[in-house]
Amino acid sequence: MKQIRMLTFVAALLFVLTAATDRKTTTIFIIGDSTAAQKDLSKGKLERGWGMALQCYFDDNIHVDNHAVNGRSSLSFFNEGRWAKVLEKMKPGDYVVIQFGHNDEKPKADRHTDPGSTFDYMLARYVRETREHGGIPVLMSCVVRRNFAKVPPKNDDDEALRNTTFKDAQGLVEGDSLVDTHGLYRIAPRDVAERMNCHFVDANKITHELEQGLGTEASKKLHMWYLPNTEPTEPKGKQDNTHYNVYGAHVVARLLADALCEEIPVLKKYRVDADATVDRLGRGDFMDLQQAVNAGAASSKQEYVIQILGGQWEQPKLPKKSRVRFVLREGATWK
Repeated sequence: MKQIRMLTFVAALLFVLTAATDRKTTTIFIIGDSTAAQKDLSKGKLERGWGMALQCYFDDNIHVDNHAVNGRSSLSFFNEGRWAKVLEKMKPGDYVVIQFGHNDEKPKADRHTDPGSTFDYMLARYVRETREHGGIPVLMSCVVRRNFAKVPPKNDDDEALRNTTFKDAQGLVEGDSLVDTHGLYRIAPRDVAERMNCHFVDANKITHELEQGLGTEASKKLHMWYLPNTEPTEPKGKQDNTHYNVYGAHVVARLLADALCEEIPVLKKYRVDADATVDRLGRGDFMDLQQAVNAGAASSKQEYVIQILGGQWEQPKLPKKSRVRFVLREGATWK
């Protein structure tokens, strides 16, 4: 009888400890399009969504669950059943970042919505249903396209940019000023947020200031924009002014992490940063640990901090008088 009582006590204790552990972790869900989405990492591909990189800027008390998908609008994301899967996973107190617009502009009936009517309706629905499930919605305007042309090229599908090469792109004469391509689609999220008293992050303004500040040439470094024979994974080159590369995704994710913390101050205590993050799932700056170490060795910083997200890792070769410091996260261990 005593043994049964002891087993019952241990089981109850484990349940309480497990529940307490679960409560410690808050999830930030992301729903949106290709600018935030998970990407194909095969063959060393460099395209990344800012949502992939966001985990690098919050500690392990925050779990970023990125559901953004290439080519989706606020309408098609819902109709494909993707939102239902988010609702199934949501716990009270979790956050949902809602960012659409790039594909709501497109003419196809299965994606198109109109700002001021159907686009606003879909955003409001995500806000309402998040709250009904105990979550905290965060509306976010769409990030900008890198458009320094006064008349942007006609493009009915941003996704087609992945199949183009440098020579396929139109030869545009670019000016010094970034020109908006989103119109009222960048305004609607703020309007809905005000009507529904919802958190709002103006990602369009943040990324406009970023790209304009960098200027015509330097802003190309954020995107899948490569001259022929300059990037091994894109030998024919590419002129994609919509989608981010590894560097661009991290620059944008860092800015949006800061903006989320300003909008929701309780998140500030979970905000972290490092000089580099290594992750086999493509969320970091590097997928290879030794490459990160080599970057640290070349740095002039007094200390170079490398985060490692999950998995078992071989101890890397460190240079003499190494300034590298490792931070092991998500259960990462040395072999």
